[in-house]
Amino acid sequence: MKALVLAGGTGSRLRPITHTAAKQLVPVANKPVLFYGIESIVAAGITEIGVVVGGTAEQIRAALGDGSAFGARITYLPQEAPLGLAHAVLIARDWLGDEDFVMYLGDNFVVGGIADLVEEFRRERPDARILLTKVADPSMFGVAELDPDGAVMRLEEKPREPRSDLALVGIYLFTPTVHEAIAACTPSRRGELEITDAIQWLVDSGHSVGATIITGYWKDTGNVSDMLEVNRAVLETVEPAVAGWVDEASEIVGRVRIAPGARIVRSRIVGPAVIGADTVVSDSHIGAFTSVADGCRISGSEVEFSIVLQGSRIEDAGRIESSLIGRSVHVSGAVRAPRAHRLVLGDHSQVQIAS
Repeated sequence: MKALVLAGGTGSRLRPITHTAAKQLVPVANKPVLFYGIESIVAAGITEIGVVVGGTAEQIRAALGDGSAFGARITYLPQEAPLGLAHAVLIARDWLGDEDFVMYLGDNFVVGGIADLVEEFRRERPDARILLTKVADPSMFGVAELDPDGAVMRLEEKPREPRSDLALVGIYLFTPTVHEAIAACTPSRRGELEITDAIQWLVDSGHSVGATIITGYWKDTGNVSDMLEVNRAVLETVEPAVAGWVDEASEIVGRVRIAPGARIVRSRIVGPAVIGADTVVSDSHIGAFTSVADGCRISGSEVEFSIVLQGSRIEDAGRIESSLIGRSVHVSGAVRAPRAHRLVLGDHSQVQIAS
């Protein structure tokens, strides 16, 4: 069995962070989201992994390498444009051959991994198995409609009027039969080859399509609020470990992981939280559900329920919460309270300013 990981999306909902970085490489608990998916696949006993890449291919390649660091062998499959999930399978056709495979969207996060799901699929071997979960706004996802016995009746991609609240989780399991289904598909109104159309073809043609409704934690990390929620979920499981230096005037409370080379000076860190290597926190408070990446400097500030990426500085900035701060960002307090705000913002930024 092989795995096909999709890592070619543009990440428009995470701009401006994704103007300069692949959305799949934005870290939660100081590890890229994509790594959690690769690790889940390998834990399920799958070591042949094809990664579909687009405009951020060089970044993805640099992060994953040949896969040996994960105990896998990775093959990169270029996709000229994000033309749909089924199109990703189409371009991977030769690499997939006649193998069963799991398709995993690289910006998805499932607590508990996929080992049990893969084992069930291997045992029962339907032509396809989809994962579903109830969501508040199904119009943002592919949606499945089940009959009273739980069999898949109908699927639709991002419907204007959803027929159910069951969204497709970004993990699919297929036999080679899906290639015949994709060959029968035409582009949707969005101009994409939809995997939901291919699965619908399987249903309409009498092939076996199973559905599993998951009740555990799942997130599509496509926007800032979801990234922060995934960060919170992962930090809930962090094991405390202090490998950096903490002075006597500082206090560490709860599950806190401090990487080697980090320095905590006259500060309070309340877990769950992680502090990256070579980061310096001085005269500050780092609150719960915060991850601070490597090489950061935080002084005279409070940061809580936030993600701070590599090489950023936060100085005398008061209290920051529910924030995603990009790489090499400098946040500082004004010398005096201004009548006007001075901002330098990237495209598609979102800013909230107290009046």
